[in-house]
Amino acid sequence: MTGRVVLIEDEANIAEAIRFLLSREGWRVDVHGDGATALEVIRAAAPDLVILDLMLPGKSGMEIIREIREVEAMVDLPVLMLTARGQHKDREMAERAGVTRFMTKPFANAEVLTAVRDLNAQAAQRRARGARDAG
Repeated sequence: MTGRVVLIEDEANIAEAIRFLLSREGWRVDVHGDGATALEVIRAAAPDLVILDLMLPGKSGMEIIREIREVEAMVDLPVLMLTARGQHKDREMAERAGVTRFMTKPFANAEVLTAVRDLNAQAAQRRARGARDAG
């Protein structure tokens, strides 16, 4: 099962490569490059998954993930963070802020696909458990 991804990435070549890769797999991909308006774009799209760059114009990915986690409807939204900064402290800070998975650039196409598939499957399992628990 595929769905909708919001990709917040300001590097056009990376954004297009990920958009193409995921579209080929059946995902609907909304690409946005400005951190300042990213939260509004994410809210409006109601995606199944967000791919978020760490360094963005207007607002950092770290600020955006914190904002996402403050919205009740998006507390469990899977977020894959991409960054050229792969230091251990960056990963720890991102995980504390609520990032579901962290990936450093450059990355292989297969890595992105695997991460998206895994995150989507985990989210589907959470939704199924929630539906069972509610029923």
